[in-house]
Amino acid sequence: MGEPRVTVLARFKAKEGLEAEAEQAIAACVSPTRAEAGCINYDLHRSHDDKGTFILHESWVSRKALSPEMPYLRTLKAKATELFVGPIDLSLWERI
Repeated sequence: MGEPRVTVLARFKAKEGLEAEAEQAIAACVSPTRAEAGCINYDLHRSHDDKGTFILHESWVSRKALSPEMPYLRTLKAKATELFVGPIDLSLWERI
């Protein structure tokens, strides 16, 4: 049996007044990430209660399939201090 699938939750809180720019920066990662070989899903969500809070829900065939070195993710990380309140909150989950 191979390595288990992994789910990643990434939470972003945009700085006030930068919600649209933050959404655009995160959304720019969606299509190229979905094209990655190990990606099962990569879905961007916005909070109903706080339009500046975003969640990326990602599923991958394995933890090894994740690569933080994807150029579009490096671009997003480079903009993080400009666009987001605090660091990007990442957590990895295993389906049971």
